[in-house]
Amino acid sequence: MTKELKIGLIGRAENVVNERNTAKSMGSGSLAVFATPALVALMEAAAVNTLKLDEGESSVGISLEIKHSAATPIGVKVWAEAVLVEVDRRRLVFEVNAYDEVEKIGSGRHERVIIQEERFLSKANLKSGK
Repeated sequence: MTKELKIGLIGRAENVVNERNTAKSMGSGSLAVFATPALVALMEAAAVNTLKLDEGESSVGISLEIKHSAATPIGVKVWAEAVLVEVDRRRLVFEVNAYDEVEKIGSGRHERVIIQEERFLSKANLKSGK
């Protein structure tokens, strides 16, 4: 497992609200504003962007608790920042916050686990008989 995992590492991900990531188009509501599922994906991407893992390693999300506290309309930039706050062997914990061009739009806590890609996929593929 990589040795570069240190408390305080920061990752960032950004996007612009568009028709594809609205609540209306994602089925999580009826309005053309940034969808909560899109916010979740943005926060996970920020956490992933903190990591520089060894060849053959990846990480998977295992827990995410968030608040989506403000709406963002189409055409406005949104971004998330993740800070690594705990490392417990393979388990990583992040504090995540999201913003638009005007205000903070969400916050929460996200956990990921470092996995060996081949082993993980082999186990998952057993479900489909592969």
